[in-house]
Amino acid sequence: MARILADTRPLANQYFRRLWWANIVTVIGAQLTIVAVPAQIYSITGSSAYVGLTGVFGLVPLVVFGLWGGALADVFDRRRILLITTVGLIATSVVFWVQAAAGWNNVWLLLGVFAVQQAFFAVNQPTRTAVLPRILPEEQLPAANSLNMTVMQAGAIAGPLVGGALIPVLGFSLLYLVDAICLFATLWAVVGLPALRPILPEGQRPQTPGLKSVIDGLAYLRGHPVLLMSFVVDLIAMVFGMPRALFPQMAHEDFGGPAEGGVAFALLFIAIPLGAVLGGVLSGWVSRVRRQGRAVVICIIVWGLSITMAGCALFFADGAVLPILPIVMVALVIGGAADMASAAFRQTMLQSAASDDVRGRLQGVFIVIVAGGPRIADVSHGATAAVAGTAATVAGGGIAVVIGTVIAAFAVPAFWRYRVSLREQSAD
Repeated sequence: MARILADTRPLANQYFRRLWWANIVTVIGAQLTIVAVPAQIYSITGSSAYVGLTGVFGLVPLVVFGLWGGALADVFDRRRILLITTVGLIATSVVFWVQAAAGWNNVWLLLGVFAVQQAFFAVNQPTRTAVLPRILPEEQLPAANSLNMTVMQAGAIAGPLVGGALIPVLGFSLLYLVDAICLFATLWAVVGLPALRPILPEGQRPQTPGLKSVIDGLAYLRGHPVLLMSFVVDLIAMVFGMPRALFPQMAHEDFGGPAEGGVAFALLFIAIPLGAVLGGVLSGWVSRVRRQGRAVVICIIVWGLSITMAGCALFFADGAVLPILPIVMVALVIGGAADMASAAFRQTMLQSAASDDVRGRLQGVFIVIVAGGPRIADVSHGATAAVAGTAATVAGGGIAVVIGTVIAAFAVPAFWRYRVSLREQSAD
């Protein structure tokens, strides 16, 4: 069982253990706010168009400050950056609480505070991930990334379910207050970290964290095709294969649910994160994989095949003898598990193959890709499904993932051959 279940060796490290336990508490609070903000906006305006603005107000600061935050993490003490951004996240949650408790009901205030919160998050997240190679041995990075992603995906399942149920009972203000209180767990964990200034190559002076620094970080990828391909294959997987924008239409048209949601919609929505959680729980094998490039390619192909399976099943949804919704669910769960493993390996490659002086910027790019890829998919899948229908769009996207990943693997054989070294890196 120890070889099957999640590798928990990173939890023996006091710094990682504190961050991980704090992350569990923080994710609970953060998911409450993620549910509460659009719900409060809709309650004020009664308009889904205003709710949709959260995508713009969230994505823009995530992209801008994700890239700039990575540059900051390559210059300044990463512990200090985490302290400042965590305090900023607490402050924005407090403002959310105050406006809800005071009954201000100003949608533009909500959207503005949400944008500021996402800016703090965009700086915090790449910095937090860039810290891991400094506090853990290299061989434990895949396990650490799997543990972190399992917590995040579990929150993605529990948060909307719990938050949605609690809003009518507790109201918006109390949910925001819970989020603010939960964030103090992360502040406690960060305070306990050692100083973590970036390690620069001999003779190199730190850059000013501006546009040139960001561009230099992107230029670093040109000389490291393996790292560049880790971003390319993720974009292929998400842009072509992420069908979440079609879940409302699938639930309504293919499974006969009500237009406003229903059980089928909820099941489709939680299937991929559920697969990621199961993949994380059963991730004991990831630490034993040395050919990580090959593992990423195989995981993404499995993701593409599972999406193809889900799309093909939709062709038979109307009047089928077999229950099609469970088949689609199983396919999406398999895809979620494969995506979790792929993300853990890609994250590990960025942490171990990149030098410490660019890790922050590369993690910033990682955040932008992870956030941007599914949003591009939302637009492209929605437009395609309006013409071709859900079944053809989902199945075609899955096939495109498989073909695109195979082409990428042949185009850059170094990525397929990449394997992690057997050396162990002592923690600082």
